[in-house]
Amino acid sequence: MAGLEVDRDGVAGLAEATRHNEEYDTAYEKKTSEVAIAGSDHDHDIDSIHEGLEFPTDEEKATLRRVSDAIPWSAFLIAIIEFAERFSYYGSSVVFTNYIQQPLPPGSRTGAGGEYGQSGALNRGQQMSTGLVTFYQFWSYVTPVAGAYIADTYWGRYKTVCVCVGIAMLGHIIMIISAIPGIVGGDASMAIFTISMVVTGAGAGGFKSNLSPLIAEQYRRTKLFIGTTKKGERVIVDPAMTVSRIYMYFYLFINIGSLTGQIGMVYAEKYIGFWLAYTLPTVVFMLCPLVLWFGYGRYRLSPPTGSVLPAAFRTWRFAARGRWSWNPIKTLKQLTADDFWESAKPSMQGADKPRWMTFDDHWVDEVRRGLKACGVFLWFPLYWLAYNQLNANLTSQAAVMVTNGLPNDVLSNLDPLALVIFIPICDQIIYPAFARCGLKFTALKKIAWGFYTAAASMIWAAVIQYYVYKTNPCGKYAATCVDSEKNPLVSPINVWAQTGSYVLIAFSEIFASITGLEYAFTKAPRNMRSLVMSIFLFMTAFSAALGEAFVSLSTDPLLVWNYAVSAILAGVGGILFWIVVRKLDSQEDTLNNLHEGHFDSENFKN
Repeated sequence: MAGLEVDRDGVAGLAEATRHNEEYDTAYEKKTSEVAIAGSDHDHDIDSIHEGLEFPTDEEKATLRRVSDAIPWSAFLIAIIEFAERFSYYGSSVVFTNYIQQPLPPGSRTGAGGEYGQSGALNRGQQMSTGLVTFYQFWSYVTPVAGAYIADTYWGRYKTVCVCVGIAMLGHIIMIISAIPGIVGGDASMAIFTISMVVTGAGAGGFKSNLSPLIAEQYRRTKLFIGTTKKGERVIVDPAMTVSRIYMYFYLFINIGSLTGQIGMVYAEKYIGFWLAYTLPTVVFMLCPLVLWFGYGRYRLSPPTGSVLPAAFRTWRFAARGRWSWNPIKTLKQLTADDFWESAKPSMQGADKPRWMTFDDHWVDEVRRGLKACGVFLWFPLYWLAYNQLNANLTSQAAVMVTNGLPNDVLSNLDPLALVIFIPICDQIIYPAFARCGLKFTALKKIAWGFYTAAASMIWAAVIQYYVYKTNPCGKYAATCVDSEKNPLVSPINVWAQTGSYVLIAFSEIFASITGLEYAFTKAPRNMRSLVMSIFLFMTAFSAALGEAFVSLSTDPLLVWNYAVSAILAGVGGILFWIVVRKLDSQEDTLNNLHEGHFDSENFKN
């Protein structure tokens, strides 16, 4: 792990930086207890972590190379929790498609298909399978909104994560019951399994919206400062790059968990049965409460801050006064004007300042920045629509190709495998090379390229599907093609032809998904981080709901159109996205270096 802690060249002042981190830990923990009593999220001692540092001039900002700071060890503890949770989430969900779509194999009591058979249980068909898997995704990414609100307002992130772990554990146990021999395959199995999806999704959602900001909160610096490499080069140590790097390795742990969970469970499903494919993820999930208990008192935590959401909404409503018109175009221009938020700043109110304005001008700037981030996230459903094809339709596509005994749902592991390989390459080679060449591969540029690579992935899948239809004995009805003895007849195309789709979608995740996590954290006010993160995650749920409208394309003979439509929406969406956010992209440094605002939630009256 040591290699993950410093820039490749190494900042010579790392020991000094570590000393400042340790000093800040003590000061922050002391202040957090005071804050919890006072009900304010404003940390008056936060600048102590920047004492003794040299800050860059405007000229140095434009000319010096930027590097990341050290990653706190507590962030890796949180990454282990995410590893275990994602192992359980993806390890169980990877077999959902076969579990729902395919029938129970003849003579099987567990759903295992054996070496050359097709595993299955509920026999509900591809449309039902796609619909339920899409619902599970939708539900798992709706619940983060509730989890985020509870964390930011009442419980704090740590307690909320602990409660959600308990809920998800219950859901996993119910899921195991649905697959017990003697129950699996019947209507009771279907009912129990559906309940387990609801319970597990609720726990996973509340967990996800709070663990993501919690890991980045372990790093506290917010200002650019000057460092010197071992070669004597003056560089700028950029907190935004550090947060980006934290999320790169956070995502790496996610995909190590996903990869090991998925590979193991598809073989457990194929040779033993679905009960084992649901039990093993539950066992690994038990790491979560253990690591949470071990880290108690060691994590850097932000306390809940009460009624911050009503305050943000009331501030927006105050700023919008007098800007409404019967002309919708005029209204839109006035609500998006550059001076919109200035009128809501306490300093502009003079003696008429309302009593509910228990915050300063800087907090208004942070709310403005957070809402701009939410505007960026509104484009993500078009991206997730393409990405979600991995979870159902590409698995079904593999089932009608030559697998040579390979489980049809094991190919989806090419996505996390590619991520495990290419995330370190991007962090250690590609992104530093861009920086040395003076190319600013900003967050919004990365997101745009994520859209383009997702579109390319869907084009690849559409071409494969076209040739599947062309070469299958039943033509465009490949999914139901069987011989006289009910054995499936498949296309002669080898299943490894799907590799391009999975590798391209993995690159799109590095560019779009990881950067989305980073953008949600760095652009949110400190006391709204879980909430803004949940908005980013909610876009996945919105995309899943949008995907329900395309379920009718998830069947023969329309699957080529299914992939083509996903490609068009992602590609055109990426172009329009960049046109809209170009101006915002030019403000990246300014937005990242805003002064931290103060909000007194104790005295706020809605």
